[in-house]
Amino acid sequence: MRRWALAWLAVVLSHSAAAQTLPRFEQVRAAHRPSDALLLDRHGEPIGARRVDATVRRLAWVSLDEVSPALPEALLWAEDQRFWQHGGVDWAAAAAALWQRASGGSARGASTISMQVAAMLDPALARGGAPRDLSRKWSQAEAAWALERTWSKPQILEAYLNGLGFRGELQGLRAASQGLFGKSPDGLDKQDSALLAALVRAPGAPATTVARRACQILAHTRPGEPCDAPALASLLNAAQPPQPAEPLAPHAARRLLADGQTRRSSLDAALQRSARQVLAAQVAQLAPHGVEDAAAVLLDRRSGEVLAYVGSSGGFSRAAQVDAADAPRQAGSTLKPFFYALALERGLLTPATLLDDSPLALAGDNGVYAPRNYDGRYQGPVSVRRALASSLNVPAVRTVGLVGVPAAHALLRALDLPLLPEPAHYGDSLALGSADVTLLSLTNAYRALANGGVWSPVRWTTDGALPPGRRVLGAPAAWLVGHMLSDNAARETTFGFDSVLATPVWSAAKTGTSKDMRDNWCIGFTEHYVLGVWVGNASGAPMRDVSGVSGAAPAWAELVRRLHRDLASRPPPAPPGVVAQTVRFEPPIEPPRDEWFLAGSVPAGPVVVTLQDSAGRPRILAPQAGALLAWDPDIPPGRQALVARHSDPQRALQWQLDGRDAGQGATLTVPLVPGPHRLTLLDAAGSVLDERLFEVRGGPGTPRASR
Repeated sequence: MRRWALAWLAVVLSHSAAAQTLPRFEQVRAAHRPSDALLLDRHGEPIGARRVDATVRRLAWVSLDEVSPALPEALLWAEDQRFWQHGGVDWAAAAAALWQRASGGSARGASTISMQVAAMLDPALARGGAPRDLSRKWSQAEAAWALERTWSKPQILEAYLNGLGFRGELQGLRAASQGLFGKSPDGLDKQDSALLAALVRAPGAPATTVARRACQILAHTRPGEPCDAPALASLLNAAQPPQPAEPLAPHAARRLLADGQTRRSSLDAALQRSARQVLAAQVAQLAPHGVEDAAAVLLDRRSGEVLAYVGSSGGFSRAAQVDAADAPRQAGSTLKPFFYALALERGLLTPATLLDDSPLALAGDNGVYAPRNYDGRYQGPVSVRRALASSLNVPAVRTVGLVGVPAAHALLRALDLPLLPEPAHYGDSLALGSADVTLLSLTNAYRALANGGVWSPVRWTTDGALPPGRRVLGAPAAWLVGHMLSDNAARETTFGFDSVLATPVWSAAKTGTSKDMRDNWCIGFTEHYVLGVWVGNASGAPMRDVSGVSGAAPAWAELVRRLHRDLASRPPPAPPGVVAQTVRFEPPIEPPRDEWFLAGSVPAGPVVVTLQDSAGRPRILAPQAGALLAWDPDIPPGRQALVARHSDPQRALQWQLDGRDAGQGATLTVPLVPGPHRLTLLDAAGSVLDERLFEVRGGPGTPRASR
């Protein structure tokens, strides 16, 4: 006994300055970091998380007033029955432990909660080892005394509850109560509390051992009440990892929480839930057609704030981790509005200009490019309004031919679409969306149309001033395109009058389907929102019989209905620089209508559009651009010829073949002579109206032509 007393005296002398560096309670609480960074919506609701500490599972700090009274009662009985009375050290318990040690009995714990908190704050105090055990205990006691002088008892207990390791990776009461019981700390009952108290001394003990200990605790805190140890053990065995947040926006969380910091975002939890529900319902309906994935992006039209961001269809997908909202996919017809806007702005087209929707072939480095319409039919002469709203392919290709692939490519890159830098990579197929884009970038590009041709980046936060915009299109051209995309009558050719795009409120929308039906889209806007929906398969597998109007459009339209259930959407007013005129067509291929034009592009009074006005001038109808013709050795040479024709047979127009006059007339017979050739159509003044390049392969000779 004398030897132990001398040891205690030595410890006192060597640790007289201990515990002077303990932090304040406020510092400890402020330094608490959950193991997961949280993504909060604009109202502060958790909607996603990202694990930043793989060693523990720790949730947000829990204050004492959030804890069920049953838990402190059970915990104090098990760990520190005189907690509210002692000054940091329970001398009675310490004396009993010292006596047992001196007499050779089994060790008995005497650490108070204050001493345990001191050890949590200073890991050096927690390290054991037989030679220094007495020294460590005295250091803990000193720290506990210091702690009790600067912290209140409730603060000590609160810090204890947040620092305890309970079972496995669970640290802190909030993680333990949610992980073990699926409850918040204020919902813990007496059995839950007894189990948690029993875990403190032996977090890794078998469930049956912990349950027996819990029954011992209950026998003292709830005497006379029965305790079912097997049932308590089953509670522990059924534990699940705690969810720090409802996983509403996992892809946005991965994007925004890369630095491990909790963030408040621009997302809206209610809109996020709605978008997820609509996409899940649509994918379930399309599952028999081989559809597994869908994504949606919802932007505030004015600010560009991202209000909803759904990167996958969740449980329906075999690649739910893939963020389809930010994955490059082929754009399909969704790029057409930008090409028409460019042609309108340059005065090359008006909404009433007639474009030829007939078979077309264009020569390229990889052979002949021959676009076809989705339904395989051709409409002949159609107005720009009808061609865009009905998503006709050949007129779109002709429009890109008017503005030029480099200019079309430059506009798309100005809209921040992720195109490759060289226009030649795409060629004429750019008109039908051969470029890969992301749903997020494409939706924001449509926002530029909705904002009068001004592009600005999306915003993931509600803080700070709006970023400055960049004009990429004139307001009149952007408005005209939006007006055409909102015209349900103009889209009747392809979609019918009862189109799913005919929403109850004003909206403008464009669908798109990539080749082989691997992607389909619906992108559009209302007065307040810009919404993009993609449907497809993250694996790249094709869908079966699913187009933009049957795949993405129903989900898009349903979301628009939900967004505007109690919110009006008015059409934007016409900007300065556009005028309305009555238009009729001769022959009457389309009904008369009031049409909008760029100011100065049409004369005053009613406008009459004839076939000769197609794209502004007569054109060569045959041969098709880039046609490849083969010489057949089994046919007499004199009978091998093509017949060229133009669109205005009433006018005396001049033909040239390879720079030489070839005659006048509505048609021209051109013998097939091997090699590349240029066929040109000129007016009476010698101005070039149109020209075609074609090539004949096989057989000798020199070119000659006759009417």
